[in-house]
Amino acid sequence: MPENANESWEYCLYIPNDPRAVTISRRTLRLILTAHGLIRLVDTAELLATELVSNAVRHTKGPAALRVRWSAGVLRIGAWDADPGPPEPPLPPEQVAQLEEGRGLALVRACADLWGWQPLTRGGSRGKVVWCELAAAA
Repeated sequence: MPENANESWEYCLYIPNDPRAVTISRRTLRLILTAHGLIRLVDTAELLATELVSNAVRHTKGPAALRVRWSAGVLRIGAWDADPGPPEPPLPPEQVAQLEEGRGLALVRACADLWGWQPLTRGGSRGKVVWCELAAAA
């Protein structure tokens, strides 16, 4: 457990619609989690963030954002994009193994403790957040 496990925090990294943003987001997440003493969550969190940000960049035309929040022992990772439409539902595990692409949300579903999405409307901007959670076991 990190030293200040009860202390909540949140980061948001705004990114352009650029495939290089996926790597930048992944590396930024690693730095954030390491700085907060959550090293044991880094590998899984990086995989989840990569899939979420990759989908936001690949399937939309506007900017995106990586959101990372720690609260009450739970890490929430989210990817915002400007498209208000729902993400494609994850495929069943038996279909995923045969694909070279399109496995993102199936991996999120398999590796996260909880995941979902929600449409957003703030200040006239529309879009959605696709998110997942990892609980830090004691």
